[in-house]
Amino acid sequence: MLYRESGQFKTTYAADQAMLPIRQDQIFLALVILVAIAIPFLVSNYVIQALLLPFLIYSVAAIGLNILVGYCGQISLGTGGFMAVGAFAAWNLLARIPEMPPLVAFVLAGLIAAGTGVLFGLPALRIKGFYLAVTTLAAQFFLIWLLQRPWFVGYSPTGVISAQTIEILGWRIDTPVDRYLFALAVVIIIALAAKNLVRSAT
Repeated sequence: MLYRESGQFKTTYAADQAMLPIRQDQIFLALVILVAIAIPFLVSNYVIQALLLPFLIYSVAAIGLNILVGYCGQISLGTGGFMAVGAFAAWNLLARIPEMPPLVAFVLAGLIAAGTGVLFGLPALRIKGFYLAVTTLAAQFFLIWLLQRPWFVGYSPTGVISAQTIEILGWRIDTPVDRYLFALAVVIIIALAAKNLVRSAT
């Protein structure tokens, strides 16, 4: 009864093509964002690091996978490997080029992950069937093996690396709450970009 479009008239093309044309959707999304911003101040650091941060990271992966599998109809089994490429690329760019701005490193890491995906996807272009699934599955195993080589982990004896403390526009992201809010901002931006991509002619 509350969720209906009746009576919500659109008088311009812009209003008709809005991302959220129904007022209830706009209110609901605003409430979700407000709750998401408030949550880290109400829970412990353990909850933030063990539950909320992984949830946001996997949300980004789910958005990308939804475009590939849901909208494009392609089956991919290597999403984890491509995520690892992006993560290790960002870490290595920031570790090996200290003067590089973090936002530039993140964009470059995304392009490196995309290029890796194209590299493994190209052999499957002219083959019929589920061969993209096979090539991405091969990518998953190969990339995880490759990224465990000493160079990619800074010659760490345990193979474990820790993310650097980053600073963006004077904002030092070094607490669990800061990391959560930064990850939330990234998820919101990527979700908006994906929504607009899906609505576009492309």
